Amino acid sequence: MSRTRNGFSLIEILVVIAIMAVLIGLLLSAVQKVRAAAARMSCQNNLKQISLTFHNYHDTNNNLPIGHRSLFQADRKPFTGWTLDLLPYLEGSNNSLYSQAMADFRTQPLSFTPPHRHLSTVYKTYTCPSDPRVSTSQTSTLTKTVVAFTSYLGVSGKDYKSKDGVLIQDARFNLLSITDGTSNTLMIGERPPSVDFQYGWWYAGVGQLLSGSADLILGVREQNLLPVASGSKCGPGAYPFTDSRLDDPCGMFHFWSPHPGGANFVLADGSVHFLTYSANSVLPALASRAGGEAVALPD
Repeated sequence: MSRTRNGFSLIEILVVIAIMAVLIGLLLSAVQKVRAAAARMSCQNNLKQISLTFHNYHDTNNNLPIGHRSLFQADRKPFTGWTLDLLPYLEGSNNSLYSQAMADFRTQPLSFTPPHRHLSTVYKTYTCPSDPRVSTSQTSTLTKTVVAFTSYLGVSGKDYKSKDGVLIQDARFNLLSITDGTSNTLMIGERPPSVDFQYGWWYAGVGQLLSGSADLILGVREQNLLPVASGSKCGPGAYPFTDSRLDDPCGMFHFWSPHPGGANFVLADGSVHFLTYSANSVLPALASRAGGEAVALPD
């Protein structure tokens, strides 16, 4: 007489477990890709809103906002720049952050000694959701200041010395002065805040040697102005457009993003493009506003 088998063998159970593990792995990978794609799209939407605001500002003032203010700027908002100037146009009639920042400047000319009340307020449009650190304020390692950040920096050109980009220190430009063409000139790019949270403050950034570099503006071949002898772990530069990590202290010196393969940029014509790291060789030409280079935007 034949017997009826009521269970599974150990090998059959192990095979089923292996198949389930593979399926779960594939599912998790797919979920991660969907989340990454959604974060990248949200980041691009932020940049599109910022780009439209740049053009609204230009239409009203006949020039683009200043990239970064030095200590000696006449309007007495030292170490601020384009992120603060765009606020009234981003917020519309509800420009409370801008109004309160201006009130703070009247009583405290330096926004970080003591800190202005909204220096630690996260302004979502200026943050990329692919970097979880910027969703909340953080404490800077050196100065112990509680601050919020921007994931996007103005393109100052090749580096802090050249000042051949659209957003530089102590200067404003009309779109007509961008003779290389607004559709071939970079204006804003992605760069997460520094590891120590000392660079990338959302509306007040001193930058390297008071230049604004690596805080509100950045060159596409930026130099490390922090002497290696003083404790900098990074070489002198010039730093290319390449991938990095959120825990890499040298990532603050070049454009990059947590998105796989490249970073988002805004052109002077207002369009938003995702550039892969293979575009590194043409970035210096795309970063200049009037260099005369015959370089088209990479596909």
